[in-house]
Amino acid sequence: MRTEIRVTTNQAPPLVGHNVVTADRALSEAVLRHGSQEVLDDLVELGAQAGSAEAREHGQLANEHHPRLTPYDRFGNRIDEVVFHPSWHWLMERAVGHGLAAAPWEQQEAGAPHAHLRRAAGFMAWSHTEPGHGCPISMTYAAVPALRADDALAKEWAPLLASTTYDPGVRLASEKRGALAGMGMTEKQGGSDVRANTTSARPTGTDGTYTLHGHKWFTSAPMNDVFLVLAQTDGGVTCFVVPRVLPDGTRNQLDVVRLKDKLGNRSNASSELELDGTVAHRLGDEGRGVRTIIEMVAATRLDCVLGSAGLMRRAVSEASWHAAHRSAFGSVLAEKPLMQNVLADLAVETEAATVLAMRLATAVDRLHDPHEAALRRIALPLAKFWVCKRTPAMVGEALECLGGNGYVEESVMPLLYREAPLNSVWEGSGNVNALDVLRALGREPEVLDAWITEVGLARGGDARLDRAIDDVLAMLGSLMGDPSQLEVGARRLAGRMAAVLQGSLLVRSGSPEVADVFCASRLGGSYDGTYGALAGGDLRAIVERTTPVV
Repeated sequence: MRTEIRVTTNQAPPLVGHNVVTADRALSEAVLRHGSQEVLDDLVELGAQAGSAEAREHGQLANEHHPRLTPYDRFGNRIDEVVFHPSWHWLMERAVGHGLAAAPWEQQEAGAPHAHLRRAAGFMAWSHTEPGHGCPISMTYAAVPALRADDALAKEWAPLLASTTYDPGVRLASEKRGALAGMGMTEKQGGSDVRANTTSARPTGTDGTYTLHGHKWFTSAPMNDVFLVLAQTDGGVTCFVVPRVLPDGTRNQLDVVRLKDKLGNRSNASSELELDGTVAHRLGDEGRGVRTIIEMVAATRLDCVLGSAGLMRRAVSEASWHAAHRSAFGSVLAEKPLMQNVLADLAVETEAATVLAMRLATAVDRLHDPHEAALRRIALPLAKFWVCKRTPAMVGEALECLGGNGYVEESVMPLLYREAPLNSVWEGSGNVNALDVLRALGREPEVLDAWITEVGLARGGDARLDRAIDDVLAMLGSLMGDPSQLEVGARRLAGRMAAVLQGSLLVRSGSPEVADVFCASRLGGSYDGTYGALAGGDLRAIVERTTPVV
């Protein structure tokens, strides 16, 4: 007699088939609050594609098959081309096609409302597919406001960067339907201290045209069409536009020394470049390079916050989905009180990051409003410091919710965990951003007024938030009164200012359950940052908000 053996499992199936936008209550609510139903409707197709099994597979393949540098062709000619897996191109084509590169700048100029909010929500949602390809998308988005320092260069490049057609390959810009931008600022002796750059720029005699000579330690996306680069002139550090291909069709002198072997972000090619006679066009005045490129830095800092919030959301989605389908010790994990505590805590962190990211995107839509401009100046480094700094621990805790299953590549959690520290390093480390907060407070009094006005909109909504606002102002007064302690206290101040801003946004317009738990934990004096140590609140409701529905 034949015996049938049936294998049963209590493991969770892969999270596929959900809509990343509509499944994220905090994101969709923020889009409706700051934008409109029309904006949310525009994102539904993107959300469905981002949550598909196809996107999940392409994301894993792009990370498994790393980009490969081909310095020479078969005839020995220098070509410096980077070859990507087809899944990379699948991801890029859809990211560009959904308008996640530089499209919002032209849409905004044409009078379209909420262009940057729509793009920010889309960028955050699409990063669920695979975060590495977000780098060239972000660089392209960020290049446009810097290019506006020169009308001719902006007219030449901005329309191509704003295109929704992905057109890869090393060709003349005039022959392409769309272009992508990269950036080369840092050097090995300087890092974030770009004023220490040693790359030199030599005038050619043609107005605004120079040749560059030096080494760039980190250059994002070396296969892109145009780069913003810093170099030294007689007048000081200056910004330059460097095309990949020259007007006569020949390749500009951009020698790719090697691709970086990175902890995460494996699908993306980060490179070292040698510049020796590289043709470049001055962007802005000599000696004003940092001032010129600061608009690009601000835009990429926004994307750091969006990317980190997206990583958080993907991680908590995977954790809550697993807990909702995994049976252990007699019941589903999501029903266990302690697991609910952990998941709710992760969800609160994610929602706080999301509402802050969407508020910052709204400030870009109000580009010429004085309050919004001052708020961007202070809130971008605050958010960049706080949200990006919180991401690695949060993703690690989410991974632990899956147990050993979370430690294997098929779960996607190792990919997220390797990626988690990146945004805290990119565009200035934690210290750089904390010090930038001090710089803004010391030089631009209007930024403190903007922060006080913004958080003050929630005054009276929660006593714990009111006390936290007063505590920050007292802390600021104490630090400003003792210059010897000012830099030492920069991180503590930045963290508290960012958390209070998040609390204000949640109290004003977030989920009441989330706002309550956030104020009780993050703004309380006893909070030690340990996830899953919440002392109360409607944890079940918070977990239900964050668990994807397929």
